Amino acid sequence: MTVKSAQARINLANIIESLLGYPVKKITSNTGQPSTNQSYGSKGDLNPLYHINSDNPILARAQKRQDLLLIKQQQNIETILAKAMEFCPDVASNKQPDADWIERFIALCEDTSNESMQTLWAKILTGETLNPGTFSIKSLQTLKHMTQREADALQKCVSLSSYNAKDDSHFILLGFYKKPSLFDLLRKGNKVSLNLGKTGISFPDILTLMDLNLLYRKEIESAVLKAGQELTLSFLSQKVTLKAKSSDLVLSYYKFTQTGDELSKLINYPVNKVYKQLINNALEGEFDLTWHANK
Repeated sequence: MTVKSAQARINLANIIESLLGYPVKKITSNTGQPSTNQSYGSKGDLNPLYHINSDNPILARAQKRQDLLLIKQQQNIETILAKAMEFCPDVASNKQPDADWIERFIALCEDTSNESMQTLWAKILTGETLNPGTFSIKSLQTLKHMTQREADALQKCVSLSSYNAKDDSHFILLGFYKKPSLFDLLRKGNKVSLNLGKTGISFPDILTLMDLNLLYRKEIESAVLKAGQELTLSFLSQKVTLKAKSSDLVLSYYKFTQTGDELSKLINYPVNKVYKQLINNALEGEFDLTWHANK
């Protein structure tokens, strides 16, 4: 047995003991030595080489496993609640979260032991305490089933997302085109697109958020912009005002769903620097761009 495979078996044994509360042990032969070859039982089935090392009856073992689970869940809940207290500012608030919402929150977050995910849960509770109704039960259910990899994909995409106050929504700008006139029917084929791959975002990251119903699956287009019309996009600490130089310009973007909007509020991530440069390079031909700090 190699050192690597031996370590894997040790790791697995540790996992089993942490789940059950009892160690796993290799079955010994009649000579008192551990068995090396798996044998067959009277019905032709393979006899196990390992067993749980406990003389307690199975009901007692089941109760211990349940106790360990309850302890772990309690530890998770207490950690999340303590983190929420750290995040919560000392400000005036006249409202409280709905009692049923709190009960659902506890039931959905209790199995989260990953530290980064616990932080997201804590921020949700803080946000709901400050402004009840901010986070829906659907958002809580989505977060419960999210993996760390999926949360990382959301964080990457939030660094590209901007907020449009007029639509009260977050979206990822993809590019634009000039709507063709009767004398220029081929103009739409000259669409200017931002290469998101250069920002560190992969298309599988985008698909992951679509599968989680955090992004709408179809690319969305803005209303047609007229010459001189302005549109302001807000990022975390900066915002940019786009002023159309000519008419018939149409922006394209991926829009966050309501659940995506809610969960994106948990992530304070500045605009991706490469993405900012891509916006400047792609839009400067047809738009006047003005960047300034968010107040």
